[in-house]
Amino acid sequence: MQNEKEETKGKDNQTSSLVDKIQQLGQASVPNAPDSNIHVLSIIGQVEGHIQLPPQNKTTKYEHLIPQIIAVEQNPKIEGLVVVLNTVGGDVEAGLALSEMIASLSKPTVSVVLGGGHSIGVPIAVATDYSFIAPSATMTIHPIRLTGLVIGVPQTFEYIDKMQERVIQFVTTHSNIEEEKFKELMFDKGNLTRDIGTNVVGKDAVKYGLINEVGGISGAMSKLNELIDQNKGPKELVQ
Repeated sequence: MQNEKEETKGKDNQTSSLVDKIQQLGQASVPNAPDSNIHVLSIIGQVEGHIQLPPQNKTTKYEHLIPQIIAVEQNPKIEGLVVVLNTVGGDVEAGLALSEMIASLSKPTVSVVLGGGHSIGVPIAVATDYSFIAPSATMTIHPIRLTGLVIGVPQTFEYIDKMQERVIQFVTTHSNIEEEKFKELMFDKGNLTRDIGTNVVGKDAVKYGLINEVGGISGAMSKLNELIDQNKGPKELVQ
Protein backbone atom coordinates (compact mmCIF):
# COMPACT_ATOMS: atom_id res chain seq x y z
CA MET A 1 0.00 0.00 0.00
CA GLN A 2 2.85 2.34 0.97
CA ASN A 3 4.69 1.54 -2.27
CA GLU A 4 1.58 2.32 -4.31
CA LYS A 5 1.30 5.73 -2.61
CA GLU A 6 4.96 6.49 -3.28
CA GLU A 7 4.59 5.49 -6.96
CA THR A 8 1.49 7.67 -7.29
CA LYS A 9 3.32 10.60 -5.64
CA GLY A 10 6.31 10.14 -7.98
CA LYS A 11 4.05 10.11 -11.05
CA ASP A 12 2.26 13.26 -9.79
CA ASN A 13 5.64 15.04 -9.40
CA GLN A 14 6.65 14.02 -12.94
CA THR A 15 3.31 15.24 -14.30
CA SER A 16 3.67 18.53 -12.42
CA SER A 17 7.20 19.02 -13.76
CA LEU A 18 6.01 18.25 -17.30
CA VAL A 19 3.15 20.74 -17.02
CA ASP A 20 5.57 23.42 -15.76
CA LYS A 21 7.85 22.85 -18.76
CA ILE A 22 4.94 23.08 -21.20
CA GLN A 23 3.69 26.29 -19.55
CA GLN A 24 7.10 27.96 -19.50
CA LEU A 25 8.73 26.65 -22.67
CA GLY A 26 5.82 25.48 -24.83
CA GLN A 27 7.16 21.94 -25.09
CA ALA A 28 7.64 18.87 -22.95
CA SER A 29 11.43 18.68 -23.12
CA VAL A 30 14.33 20.80 -24.27
CA PRO A 31 17.87 19.71 -25.19
CA ASN A 32 20.34 20.31 -22.38
CA ALA A 33 23.44 22.25 -23.33
CA PRO A 34 26.65 20.50 -22.24
CA ASP A 35 29.11 22.28 -19.98
CA SER A 36 30.56 24.87 -22.31
CA ASN A 37 33.43 27.34 -22.33
CA ILE A 38 31.13 29.83 -24.12
CA HIS A 39 28.52 32.01 -22.41
CA VAL A 40 25.42 33.09 -24.35
CA LEU A 41 24.03 36.55 -23.58
CA SER A 42 20.60 37.10 -25.14
CA ILE A 43 19.18 40.60 -25.58
CA ILE A 44 15.53 40.18 -26.51
CA GLY A 45 12.67 42.67 -26.80
CA GLN A 46 13.23 46.12 -25.32
CA VAL A 47 16.31 47.10 -23.31
CA GLU A 48 14.89 48.22 -19.97
CA GLY A 49 16.92 50.87 -18.17
CA HIS A 50 16.09 53.32 -15.40
CA ILE A 51 12.31 53.18 -15.88
CA GLN A 52 10.32 49.96 -15.46
CA LEU A 53 8.29 49.15 -18.58
CA PRO A 54 4.69 47.83 -18.55
CA PRO A 55 4.35 44.10 -17.80
CA GLN A 56 3.06 43.28 -21.31
CA ASN A 57 6.36 44.47 -22.84
CA LYS A 58 8.98 41.86 -23.63
CA THR A 59 12.10 43.30 -21.97
CA THR A 60 15.73 42.62 -21.17
CA LYS A 61 16.66 44.31 -17.89
CA TYR A 62 20.14 45.76 -17.98
CA GLU A 63 20.66 45.13 -14.24
CA HIS A 64 20.30 41.41 -15.04
CA LEU A 65 22.96 41.55 -17.76
CA ILE A 66 25.64 43.49 -15.87
CA PRO A 67 26.39 40.68 -13.36
CA GLN A 68 26.51 38.17 -16.23
CA ILE A 69 29.09 40.22 -18.14
CA ILE A 70 31.24 40.63 -15.00
CA ALA A 71 30.96 36.88 -14.32
CA VAL A 72 32.15 36.15 -17.89
CA GLU A 73 35.25 38.26 -17.25
CA GLN A 74 35.97 36.67 -13.87
CA ASN A 75 35.13 33.02 -14.55
CA PRO A 76 38.25 31.20 -15.84
CA LYS A 77 36.08 28.42 -17.31
CA ILE A 78 34.37 30.88 -19.68
CA GLU A 79 36.63 31.59 -22.65
CA GLY A 80 34.25 33.49 -24.95
CA LEU A 81 30.94 35.34 -25.16
CA VAL A 82 28.29 35.23 -27.89
CA VAL A 83 25.66 38.00 -27.83
CA VAL A 84 22.35 37.11 -29.50
CA LEU A 85 20.20 40.13 -30.39
CA ASN A 86 16.59 40.47 -31.42
CA THR A 87 15.76 43.85 -29.94
CA VAL A 88 13.74 46.95 -30.82
CA GLY A 89 16.11 49.14 -28.81
CA GLY A 90 15.30 50.87 -25.56
CA ASP A 91 17.03 52.96 -22.90
CA VAL A 92 19.98 54.78 -24.48
CA GLU A 93 22.19 55.06 -21.38
CA ALA A 94 21.56 51.44 -20.40
CA GLY A 95 22.30 50.28 -23.95
CA LEU A 96 25.53 52.29 -24.08
CA ALA A 97 26.57 50.95 -20.66
CA LEU A 98 26.10 47.36 -21.88
CA SER A 99 27.97 48.18 -25.10
CA GLU A 100 30.93 49.62 -23.20
CA MET A 101 31.05 46.60 -20.86
CA ILE A 102 31.01 44.12 -23.75
CA ALA A 103 33.65 46.10 -25.64
CA SER A 104 35.93 46.19 -22.58
CA LEU A 105 35.94 42.41 -22.01
CA SER A 106 39.37 40.80 -22.29
CA LYS A 107 37.87 37.58 -23.69
CA PRO A 108 36.78 37.05 -27.34
CA THR A 109 33.25 38.18 -28.17
CA VAL A 110 30.94 37.67 -31.15
CA SER A 111 27.45 39.04 -31.78
CA VAL A 112 24.69 37.78 -34.06
CA VAL A 113 21.64 39.85 -35.00
CA LEU A 114 18.58 37.67 -35.55
CA GLY A 115 15.33 39.36 -36.57
CA GLY A 116 16.30 42.86 -35.56
CA GLY A 117 18.98 44.91 -33.85
CA HIS A 118 17.29 48.28 -33.90
CA SER A 119 18.09 51.66 -32.35
CA ILE A 120 20.35 51.21 -29.29
CA GLY A 121 20.74 47.58 -30.39
CA VAL A 122 23.16 48.88 -33.07
CA PRO A 123 25.98 49.86 -30.66
CA ILE A 124 25.46 46.63 -28.69
CA ALA A 125 25.81 44.60 -31.91
CA VAL A 126 29.05 46.31 -32.94
CA ALA A 127 30.59 46.22 -29.43
CA THR A 128 31.90 42.69 -29.94
CA ASP A 129 35.15 41.66 -31.64
CA TYR A 130 33.23 40.27 -34.64
CA SER A 131 29.59 40.61 -35.68
CA PHE A 132 27.10 38.62 -37.77
CA ILE A 133 23.64 39.46 -39.08
CA ALA A 134 21.05 37.04 -40.45
CA PRO A 135 20.16 37.64 -44.14
CA SER A 136 16.57 38.61 -43.24
CA ALA A 137 17.46 40.64 -40.12
CA THR A 138 17.25 44.44 -40.07
CA MET A 139 18.81 47.30 -38.12
CA THR A 140 17.02 50.63 -37.72
CA ILE A 141 19.34 53.63 -37.45
CA HIS A 142 17.63 56.82 -36.30
CA PRO A 143 18.25 59.90 -34.12
CA ILE A 144 17.71 59.72 -30.35
CA ARG A 145 14.15 60.30 -29.19
CA LEU A 146 12.63 61.13 -25.82
CA THR A 147 9.37 59.86 -24.37
CA GLY A 148 7.29 61.44 -21.62
CA LEU A 149 7.56 64.99 -20.30
CA VAL A 150 10.29 67.05 -21.94
CA ILE A 151 11.40 70.47 -20.65
CA GLY A 152 11.52 72.69 -23.72
CA VAL A 153 14.76 74.57 -23.06
CA PRO A 154 17.96 74.78 -25.13
CA GLN A 155 19.86 72.69 -22.53
CA THR A 156 17.55 69.72 -23.18
CA PHE A 157 18.31 69.72 -26.89
CA GLU A 158 22.02 70.18 -26.16
CA TYR A 159 21.89 67.12 -23.88
CA ILE A 160 20.16 65.06 -26.60
CA ASP A 161 22.74 66.18 -29.14
CA LYS A 162 25.64 65.16 -26.87
CA MET A 163 24.03 61.80 -26.13
CA GLN A 164 23.53 61.23 -29.85
CA GLU A 165 27.17 62.08 -30.49
CA ARG A 166 28.21 59.43 -27.93
CA VAL A 167 26.23 56.81 -29.87
CA ILE A 168 27.71 57.92 -33.21
CA GLN A 169 31.27 57.87 -31.85
CA PHE A 170 30.85 54.44 -30.27
CA VAL A 171 29.41 52.86 -33.42
CA THR A 172 31.98 54.37 -35.78
CA THR A 173 34.85 53.43 -33.42
CA HIS A 174 33.77 49.80 -33.06
CA SER A 175 32.76 49.13 -36.69
CA ASN A 176 34.04 49.88 -40.19
CA ILE A 177 31.32 52.37 -41.13
CA GLU A 178 32.38 55.94 -41.88
CA GLU A 179 30.98 58.64 -39.59
CA GLU A 180 29.49 60.60 -42.50
CA LYS A 181 27.76 57.49 -43.85
CA PHE A 182 26.34 56.62 -40.44
CA LYS A 183 25.00 60.15 -40.00
CA GLU A 184 23.54 60.02 -43.51
CA LEU A 185 21.63 56.83 -42.63
CA MET A 186 20.58 58.27 -39.27
CA PHE A 187 19.11 61.51 -40.65
CA ASP A 188 17.67 60.21 -43.93
CA LYS A 189 14.15 61.60 -44.39
CA GLY A 190 12.79 59.33 -47.10
CA ASN A 191 13.55 55.85 -45.81
CA LEU A 192 11.19 55.50 -42.87
CA THR A 193 7.57 56.49 -43.39
CA ARG A 194 6.77 59.85 -41.71
CA ASP A 195 10.01 59.59 -39.75
CA ILE A 196 13.75 60.13 -39.90
CA GLY A 197 16.18 57.24 -40.16
CA THR A 198 17.03 54.17 -42.21
CA ASN A 199 16.09 50.50 -42.01
CA VAL A 200 19.19 48.52 -43.03
CA VAL A 201 18.77 44.88 -44.12
CA GLY A 202 21.42 42.16 -43.54
CA LYS A 203 23.68 42.40 -46.60
CA ASP A 204 23.42 46.22 -46.64
CA ALA A 205 24.62 46.37 -43.02
CA VAL A 206 27.72 44.45 -44.15
CA LYS A 207 28.11 46.60 -47.27
CA TYR A 208 28.10 49.79 -45.18
CA GLY A 209 30.71 48.32 -42.81
CA LEU A 210 28.35 48.28 -39.84
CA ILE A 211 28.44 44.47 -39.43
CA ASN A 212 31.32 42.15 -40.35
CA GLU A 213 29.49 39.27 -42.02
CA VAL A 214 26.11 37.85 -43.04
CA GLY A 215 25.50 34.62 -41.14
CA GLY A 216 23.77 32.91 -38.24
CA ILE A 217 24.43 30.87 -35.12
CA SER A 218 26.69 28.34 -36.83
CA GLY A 219 28.97 31.03 -38.26
CA ALA A 220 29.02 32.93 -34.98
CA MET A 221 30.04 29.87 -32.95
CA SER A 222 32.73 28.88 -35.47
CA LYS A 223 34.18 32.40 -35.46
CA LEU A 224 34.14 32.59 -31.66
CA ASN A 225 35.97 29.27 -31.34
CA GLU A 226 38.53 30.57 -33.85
CA LEU A 227 39.02 33.75 -31.79
CA ILE A 228 39.33 31.69 -28.58
CA ASP A 229 42.09 29.59 -30.16
CA GLN A 230 43.89 32.77 -31.28
CA ASN A 231 43.52 34.24 -27.78
CA LYS A 232 45.21 31.19 -26.25
CA GLY A 233 48.25 31.76 -28.45
CA PRO A 234 50.51 29.09 -29.96
CA LYS A 235 50.63 25.78 -28.14
CA GLU A 236 53.87 25.07 -26.34
CA LEU A 237 55.81 21.99 -27.37
CA VAL A 238 56.80 19.89 -24.38
CA GLN A 239 59.63 17.38 -24.80
